[in-house]
Amino acid sequence: MVSSMDELQEQVRRQLYRFQDLADQMAAVRGRETSENGAVTAEVDGNGALKDLQFTSAVSRMTPSEFEQAVVTTAAQAARRAFERRAEIVDRFNEEMAG
Repeated sequence: MVSSMDELQEQVRRQLYRFQDLADQMAAVRGRETSENGAVTAEVDGNGALKDLQFTSAVSRMTPSEFEQAVVTTAAQAARRAFERRAEIVDRFNEEMAG
């Protein structure tokens, strides 16, 4: 419980700053993964949107099907990493706000 208007304003200000921190952290989330053979590297943002896709010369030794599978699997793993990071950030935020 707050005992004065100044304390209430300070509490609200701290919460607003914490929300801004949360937004900044969520915007910065990235997931990056490289395929087992090193041929494909995918990077996604915190929403799972593909931001970067890189290939090594190893793709020249892959069939079209292998290439397709490597891209899809690697991008999905990168998204999983990003979603896990987002969940960690939200969990930490919720713990701080509850405490």
